[in-house]
Amino acid sequence: MHEFDKFDRDILAELEKDGRVAYSSIASKLGISNSMVHQRLARLSSLGILDGVKPVFNEKKLGYDWGAFTGLVLEKDHDSNRIIEELKKIPEITECYYITGAYTLYIKLLARDHAHMRKVLYEKIDSIPGIAKTDSIIELGCAFKRNIAI
Repeated sequence: MHEFDKFDRDILAELEKDGRVAYSSIASKLGISNSMVHQRLARLSSLGILDGVKPVFNEKKLGYDWGAFTGLVLEKDHDSNRIIEELKKIPEITECYYITGAYTLYIKLLARDHAHMRKVLYEKIDSIPGIAKTDSIIELGCAFKRNIAI
């Protein structure tokens, strides 16, 4: 684990509020230099702790009213890398995890409506060779989403 000091935590907290905030604004608020903010963020990026600064989309406002969490049972678990590469080609799939238990992989997918969801499940995912079964749970809305506290 990497050691963080108060400045690292405070800089990341400011970035989490608004990823577009100017380094000078962070520096001014924290009472440190612009170069210190830049150096700290560069170090956190090089360590892989800060994995880019990306916009957070509101999927519902983009027309994706349906979300599902889907467990995938594979015919052969050792095919998972090939299957993951196929799943990456489906833009409606936004997350994919290796898990333990009844499924090999667990994905999150988004759709505009129930017909779109059915098309993604039946025509895109089920057509991937090596997927034996899917089991979906429809999400009714996100109560909250956040980064881990550091």
